[in-house]
Amino acid sequence: MIVLGVESSCDETGLALYDTERGLLSHALHSQVAMHEEYGGVVPELASRDHIRRALPLLDEVLKRADIPMSAIDAIAYTQGPGLAGALLVGSSVACSLALALDKPVLGVHHLEGHLLSPLLASERPDFPFLALLVSGGHTQLMRVDGVGRYTLLGETLDDAAGEAFDKSAKLLGLGYPGGPAISRLAEFGDPTAYTLPRPMLHSKDFNFSFSGLKTAVLTVVKNHEQKVVANICEQDKANIARGFVDAIVDVLTAKCVNALRHTGLNRLVIAGGVGANKQLRASLDAAAVKRRFKVYYPELEFCTDNGAMIAFAGALRLARNPALAQRDYAFNVRPRWPLDELEAA
Repeated sequence: MIVLGVESSCDETGLALYDTERGLLSHALHSQVAMHEEYGGVVPELASRDHIRRALPLLDEVLKRADIPMSAIDAIAYTQGPGLAGALLVGSSVACSLALALDKPVLGVHHLEGHLLSPLLASERPDFPFLALLVSGGHTQLMRVDGVGRYTLLGETLDDAAGEAFDKSAKLLGLGYPGGPAISRLAEFGDPTAYTLPRPMLHSKDFNFSFSGLKTAVLTVVKNHEQKVVANICEQDKANIARGFVDAIVDVLTAKCVNALRHTGLNRLVIAGGVGANKQLRASLDAAAVKRRFKVYYPELEFCTDNGAMIAFAGALRLARNPALAQRDYAFNVRPRWPLDELEAA
């Protein structure tokens, strides 16, 4: 079965073809980062309009790369939610229109399930069950994963997600958008002893997170700097602040993962989402894995951010386990807010 995946939940347009026998055939992605950069964040209306322009050319690209005709597609999976409503509507309408024209079944996929399952696309893939840290721009959650659709929420952020804290703190340092990769690169040159920032909820008895206080601490350091103006802070001091921030957030994420593994008795940890590409986080988790004797799995770097491959893959897994999901009802709706625990097991 060849499944076409369509992802358009925010600021990346992604399409991919996944074959249940041969694996990933092709994928193509367009990022809107350059367009949104001048605004300092995603502008939903601009994002939706750009998805319209990109979807069909990307479809032609993935078909060409896979060297198959459009008629070879057996089913279409699309991101139904969560995400920006307008952006989701573009991908949903494209997917359902194609499915109607080709007389193929169509399936709405949960965006976060795509992220959770994306490490299974790697050459070294984990077996169920495993603990998953879902850490992206809008979400920070610890989940126990027992199978496709069998997810138990252990903890989540009570305010800002880790990715939001990265972007907002980077903006305070004048690093622009997107801030996560920029502040991570700058932190590599920082002095880890220059600033000791708070580790919110590090010693709490649960698996929840809170990062708004850390962001506020960065703001306080910047405001209290003797120059008062971000632009006048020397580059070394910016790097030191960045290092203090990154070390704090990585310490919290690592500690929560280790505690959750101990609590569940699991020895496999999966990292999913855009922040999963962070070098400092990967290094910290790898060191903890050696010390605590557990195995950590990451998606390929190209699949850490939003992409069509994870949607095609998640749709293929669900259709393979439950063929009854292969519907030909081409009316569609989107779910901008869609709790993961509302998903049914496949």
